[in-house]
Amino acid sequence: MRPLYGVLAAMAVSLTGTRVSAVALPWFVLVTTGSATQTGLVAFCEMTPYVLVKAFTGPVVDRIGPRAVSWTTDLASAAAAAAVPLCHALHVLSLPLLLVLVALIGAARGPGDLAKEVMVPEAAERGRVPLERATGLSGVTERLASTVGPAAGGSLVALLGPLPGLVVNAGCFALGSLIIGLTLPRGMGHAAEEPPVREGAGSAAGEGGGVGYWRRFGEGFTFLRGEPLLLTVIVMVGVTNLLDAAFTTVLMPVWAKESGNGPAALGLMGSAAGAAAVCGSLVAALTGHRLPRRLVFFSGFLLAGAPRFLVLAAGAPMWAVLTVFAVGGFGGGFLNPVLGAILFERVPRRMLGRVNALGDSLAWAGIPLGGLIAGAAVASVGLVPVLLVGGVAYFLTTNLTGLRPEWREMDAARGRTVPGPRAEREPGLGAAAAARTGSAGS
Repeated sequence: MRPLYGVLAAMAVSLTGTRVSAVALPWFVLVTTGSATQTGLVAFCEMTPYVLVKAFTGPVVDRIGPRAVSWTTDLASAAAAAAVPLCHALHVLSLPLLLVLVALIGAARGPGDLAKEVMVPEAAERGRVPLERATGLSGVTERLASTVGPAAGGSLVALLGPLPGLVVNAGCFALGSLIIGLTLPRGMGHAAEEPPVREGAGSAAGEGGGVGYWRRFGEGFTFLRGEPLLLTVIVMVGVTNLLDAAFTTVLMPVWAKESGNGPAALGLMGSAAGAAAVCGSLVAALTGHRLPRRLVFFSGFLLAGAPRFLVLAAGAPMWAVLTVFAVGGFGGGFLNPVLGAILFERVPRRMLGRVNALGDSLAWAGIPLGGLIAGAAVASVGLVPVLLVGGVAYFLTTNLTGLRPEWREMDAARGRTVPGPRAEREPGLGAAAAARTGSAGS
């Protein structure tokens, strides 16, 4: 179990730092500028590089190995995150400089998160842990970070202001890099072996017969494109991720400010959702291999999506808001374990980096726009109409998409063995990559 614990520990600390920053950074921009539009712009400048760089570094992760990518990019994220409070202390932190720094954080986070995700199936195999249990524990780790991070971020911001939260973010990235570099077994996280390149394919290959970058990228794209179920998943999750990004980066901070509840309320809401999501992920880890994936998946989205928007729009008391967030968090705890199991059981190990990167990036493509759109919409028509429209859009997206016939395939390939580094998929079996949810249920 040690390899899996090492990967999960690195994920835990880096994700916790990210969740702390997700409270501290929007609040810092909102209280210093008073502009919801600029708050959305900062979120856009962080997430756009995240999505783009992650999409194109999949072949790099496959080629040089996820371990090296993980610890080096975490160090880069730590340096960029530490530069924000440092520049502010030196009175040189202008808005353009802040946008550059958050863009650097996003660009480094993308491949770092990808590399840790890719190491989960290898860690499970080394620790002799069932795949669905490993992805469930990965989900628990994400949800624990979503519990501890917002609570710590909200408390830090309320007591000391937003900048200490950014210092904590930098420290978490540095610790994650140290864990990957020092605690994982020496032979773990290296590049998977590629099949021999056919004679005459030299134009697409690198020196010495190695597979070139664009050939690797094209293989991942072709692999992903050939699965109708995955294309449907990506479209649906892409829309919900856009709505989630709008909700967490702009709508929640604006609601906290206008309602007078302040940043501490953001921490409470995130912690309520996160604690319940930990329970959901634990249930998924223990029983997920026996539950019908399709039913679990859409029930989770029904609980984790629209109700959060609507309860804030209704001006409900804080106890009702926390209840809705807790119920939604429990449902959201089942989502990523289901998607992760589908990914890891269908994609050959040697292609996990590039396929996972493409699937994630396509599903996350709307996230940079979420804050930008929400900021402009709130400035134009106010908070409550935007919350109502967001809730209705979430409900229609998750329910209407679920009527498509492709979803029946979710359970059809259950239990399929994950191909090892040298294995090739037999023709006609089909292939899929699961697009992970970004903020749903966090």
